[in-house]
Amino acid sequence: MAKHDCGTCKFRAIYDRNPRSIWGRLWRWHAGFCPGWKRYMISLPVKERLELAQRYNMKKFMTNE
Repeated sequence: MAKHDCGTCKFRAIYDRNPRSIWGRLWRWHAGFCPGWKRYMISLPVKERLELAQRYNMKKFMTNE
């Protein structure tokens, strides 16, 4: 299985710098369905996952499971 580097993703960094840019909006749209991002988020400790879910407004990751 391919390794995903979602923690250091260049597109994610672009979103963090300027969420309204075309590349930032493209990353946010993509992260909504990306299986790699989902695996990355699930692999994180609960506290870190909740912080990222809140930061990126991803309600499906805002549970303590």
